[in-house]
Amino acid sequence: MITHQQISGVISRYHPEEITIGTLGSHSTLDICKGAKDEDIQTVAVCQKGREEPYERYYHIRKSFGRICGVIDKTIILDKFQDILNENVQKQLISMNTIFVPHRSFSVYVPYDGIENRFLVPILGSRNLLRAEERNIKKNQQFLLEKASIRTPHQFKDYTEIDRLTVVKVNESKRRYERAFFYATNPKEFEARSIALIKKGIITQEAVDKAVLEEFIVGAQYNFNFFYSPLLGELELLGTDARRQTNLDGLLRLPANEQLKVLEHIKAQNIEVGHFATTIRESLLENIFKLGERFVEITKSEYPPGIIGPFALQGAIIPGPPKEDIAIFDVSLRVPGSPGTKFTHYTECNWGYPVSTGRRIAMEVKEAIKQDRLEEIIT
Repeated sequence: MITHQQISGVISRYHPEEITIGTLGSHSTLDICKGAKDEDIQTVAVCQKGREEPYERYYHIRKSFGRICGVIDKTIILDKFQDILNENVQKQLISMNTIFVPHRSFSVYVPYDGIENRFLVPILGSRNLLRAEERNIKKNQQFLLEKASIRTPHQFKDYTEIDRLTVVKVNESKRRYERAFFYATNPKEFEARSIALIKKGIITQEAVDKAVLEEFIVGAQYNFNFFYSPLLGELELLGTDARRQTNLDGLLRLPANEQLKVLEHIKAQNIEVGHFATTIRESLLENIFKLGERFVEITKSEYPPGIIGPFALQGAIIPGPPKEDIAIFDVSLRVPGSPGTKFTHYTECNWGYPVSTGRRIAMEVKEAIKQDRLEEIIT
């Protein structure tokens, strides 16, 4: 594991007045770079050949109608995203005084071992926490949620135990970073549906054997997007949102009888394609903050230094009696990927104006430089 001493050595050679915020050209790049430009910080997007056009052509910094447009100052084009681990690429980023902001694509396309042991560019946040999102390690997100005494859906150790509506989270055979969800209420349904998907080549038996079998929580689904500031020692709620998923959203727009007809020919999928901003009843805010604070504290003890910056708890509001409860079924341990959260009013109530996840990151970097505390927010 790259040590904090090694990263401190890199930071010590940086010119604070010339800091660049960098990220991988995917997932949340525009949110991160727009936030940096709002705080007058330079930006760089590391792109993969064939996927660079939005960042290099449409959102690069340029002058139009006499004004500055765009949010990306520089792009670095690689054959593959994982080439970011190459020494020459890292040297280029370090020469630009880059603070790198991870998002889900970073940990999907760049191996964890590489991030933890070879990537010497300072990362905003805890690089050792990224791996905890995966379900196949011991101290994973489920472990952290349970240690923090946060309610989660019941998980079955074996499909023969299924006795209620269960969502089976199994990786696709081709896109292994995407999950091919299916549902079962008993072992017989599990067997029939898994066999049918294996025959279609959507999943494999190996993936089924490693699948997460989770009680399906019937409730209003929410993502709670937080930011923990080591500089302030405070937790902030950046906003709440929900997901748009294909082809599930389209199926749900059909009448129930039409859904059943369609499902005879196609399989419902839960592939995330976007988010939409939501609000939540204020009487639930206290509980939401308590969940976030407990989660932050447990990461400090289990993965020191713990959460730094943005993260999200994703779950559902469950009806009473006696009153509503919250169950969390997923965690994002980096930029959650929902730029729409700035259009909820929570950051405006705190800062006096709407603050996106990207801008809140840039604000933290800027203040850390001002207070000479940059080492406290990077690993």
